Amino acid sequence: MFEEQALFTSGTEGYHTFRIPALAVTTKGTLLAFCEGRVHDSHDTGQIRLLLRRSHDHGKTWGPIQLVAEAGPHTAGNPAPVVDRSTGIIWLPFTQNRADGPEALIIAGKAARTVWLTYSADDGASWAPPREITKYVKQDLWTWYATGPGHGVQLQNGRLVIPCDYVLGTSNALVDGHFHAIREFYARAGHGHVIYSDDHGATWHIGGIAQAGTNEAAVVETVDGSLYLNCRNYVGSTKRRAYAWSRDHGDTFGEGGWDEKLVEPICQASICRLTDEVNHDRNRVLFANPASTTARERLTVRLSYDECVSWNDGKVLHEGLSAYSDLCVTRDLTICCLYERGKEGLYETLTLARFDLDWLTDGKDRLRISG
Repeated sequence: MFEEQALFTSGTEGYHTFRIPALAVTTKGTLLAFCEGRVHDSHDTGQIRLLLRRSHDHGKTWGPIQLVAEAGPHTAGNPAPVVDRSTGIIWLPFTQNRADGPEALIIAGKAARTVWLTYSADDGASWAPPREITKYVKQDLWTWYATGPGHGVQLQNGRLVIPCDYVLGTSNALVDGHFHAIREFYARAGHGHVIYSDDHGATWHIGGIAQAGTNEAAVVETVDGSLYLNCRNYVGSTKRRAYAWSRDHGDTFGEGGWDEKLVEPICQASICRLTDEVNHDRNRVLFANPASTTARERLTVRLSYDECVSWNDGKVLHEGLSAYSDLCVTRDLTICCLYERGKEGLYETLTLARFDLDWLTDGKDRLRISG
């Protein structure tokens, strides 16, 4: 089974561009698709709102666009939802900055970037007024900061974990906007990291930090309770994803490196566990990114059968222009990937691909699904 539909189409619903997808499945089985609605243009800074669509049939049909959070004429972005299985609450950390304070000025220490939190206790139908949590999750010397983008995870011990990234210190070189200056600074001062809550979202704390040169991160828990953090990479000319491991539930990250299999054009990626509640003979982890070293293209989904140590060749969802994505698995074990896609430009739609393990593996790895 494989099918696709455009959930958000740029130039419609009063928005110039839709970007930055994130997915979550609630305890009731509702599928939530978050994104940024960029009002006036496609830039990363400006009037940007956090939006949501909901599906009650595993992604086949969808309700209308909902407004989750906004910052008036300014930027509210980088959705990073996580579902607490014990309470059913959906927590949504995100970031804010002024419309006239873009990334270059934030990194130069001339504009602020703050961290906020909202939540839904009714399956995503409504959302609480956001509250600021910057002082708990961001150190004073960190300038740039991003939650996600993409979903967080709840660990076996109940801890809620959100992948994030930050930049340590300032750099005026970035004001010029030159790509090489930005890349060199991120290689020295950028770090993927996590924040966590051990009290069901009431309080949040800074967790482990990955090696320098890492950026936007995605996280998954392995069967032994370790955390695997997979990161956008700015180090050298490797064009490979970076990774780091935590053996203490995200308190610290130790050994790390670069995965030769996971090529990237410097972009965001997504990861999630494919849980088979019926047939426990194999453990599987899914990974998606634009698998190219030259451009944001060839959005590819791969499988790992050894808890992120190695990855298969995967299958291409879209050969053409494609960028950010997020993965989830619905209650009926349908795999969903919401990703940025275009023909003439990168960000024409946020498209949802729905498929099963049979399609992904050409029938070589079959799941039995009960009633």
